[in-house]
Amino acid sequence: MNRKENIKQISYTDKVWDIAVIGGGSSGLGVALDAVSRGLSVALFEKSDFAKGTSSRSTKLVHGGVRYLAQGDVFLVLEALKERGRLLKNAPHLAHNQSFVIPIYTFFDRLKYTVGLKLYDWMAGKLSLGKSTFISKEKTIQRLPTIKQEGLKGGVVYHDGQFDDARLALNVAQTCDEKGAA
Repeated sequence: MNRKENIKQISYTDKVWDIAVIGGGSSGLGVALDAVSRGLSVALFEKSDFAKGTSSRSTKLVHGGVRYLAQGDVFLVLEALKERGRLLKNAPHLAHNQSFVIPIYTFFDRLKYTVGLKLYDWMAGKLSLGKSTFISKEKTIQRLPTIKQEGLKGGVVYHDGQFDDARLALNVAQTCDEKGAA
């Protein structure tokens, strides 16, 4: 990935490019990778560093769509779980398992989160990162020492993914370069 060489290649050639992608953030890099992988010639333009803007300021989460489960969007959850699985399989050096604790203060919260997250675990199937479990008040306090303790009944632990967004973007840019994008 040599910026000067790529600029020279784009500037001093009569080549007609199939596609020009403006912006080297996650969306632009995704478009460029898809196009170059399909055999199109790609010129990728980025005024600064790859993933310097919004793409490096994500939540860093690779979630399976657990929040969409509450909205009843089962198909979106299934698709998100598949994509999370693909990323964890294709870039294990950039993504890993991250556990979360949801504090429980009422019986209804315990029922809602336990049932909802067990459904999430079941939907994840072989792509699961770990089974959700109920933990005691004491274990919840150990994991979340600054939690409001009054009325706390325990917690529910569930698993999703976390990744290095900027490094993933750089890896995608390198792949684009290796496949011939300029």
